[in-house]
Amino acid sequence: MATTDRTHSQWKLEDAKARFSEVVRLARTEGPQRVSVRGKDAVVVMSVEALARLMPPEPGHVPLVTFMEGLRLDGLDLTRTMDEERDIDL
Repeated sequence: MATTDRTHSQWKLEDAKARFSEVVRLARTEGPQRVSVRGKDAVVVMSVEALARLMPPEPGHVPLVTFMEGLRLDGLDLTRTMDEERDIDL
């Protein structure tokens, strides 16, 4: 049988197999569901939305501002001095 608290449930493998629809429903509504094998946690069943929050963003899908902020360039001085004319020998 599953033991339930406010954040997750724990299932023995045989119970999770027998009540898989319930495990999936609870994963989507209540949060990740742990499944144990021989008394040890083996896997977690979670919603796609919960997984997406844990995964790094796919390359090319990061907004430019987020990317630039992630570079941590806080101490970099980006001020420029005006270019002055220079003589070039051709």
